[in-house]
Amino acid sequence: MSIIETDQPRTAAARHDPVREHLQGLRAAITATEQHATRLEQWGRELAARLSDGHRLLVAGNGGSAAEAQHLTAELVGRYQHDRPAFSALALSSESSSVTAIGNDYGFDQIFARQVHAHARAGDVVLLISTSGRSANLLRAAEAARQVGAVVWSLTGPGANPLADLADEAICVDAPSPHVQECHLVAIHAVCRVFDEQIEKAEDAE
Repeated sequence: MSIIETDQPRTAAARHDPVREHLQGLRAAITATEQHATRLEQWGRELAARLSDGHRLLVAGNGGSAAEAQHLTAELVGRYQHDRPAFSALALSSESSSVTAIGNDYGFDQIFARQVHAHARAGDVVLLISTSGRSANLLRAAEAARQVGAVVWSLTGPGANPLADLADEAICVDAPSPHVQECHLVAIHAVCRVFDEQIEKAEDAE
């Protein structure tokens, strides 16, 4: 004797497709990020010029944004696609002893600002990455960067937000938080591509 099963639950389950829903949301977020293409190209060009002149890049973020910070600095100290000279870039979240010591002695909101005061100089670039744009430790880092004369860039989620307001230049990705982080990686790779092209042009000119 066969058992007849209703297909109603299965049909309802078929309609719920989290992977495709996520990818569709990402497509919309990428479109939002594309609106910042001109500024991303400018960042790549300026970063190449500043680092070639001996300045350095300091990058900070929390959680997933800390991973994005390390990703970017690895591309610059190592390489993105093609072999080229190494450039000075520091991910402030990766200094675990400094982070824990500063957090213990001065408070968590000072973990990046203290490092900015230690390492950043006038003409350096401090890039702060945040999906919310409201993390207190990044706001303090932006203030510290201004005090030492560094250029402050912020890569955030939807604006307006306090971190974007404190930065000299900001790219605010208008998308939900998970997609913001994904688009931040796309933005980082776009900057690295422009950076490498500028370095290659400078080498060819020599």
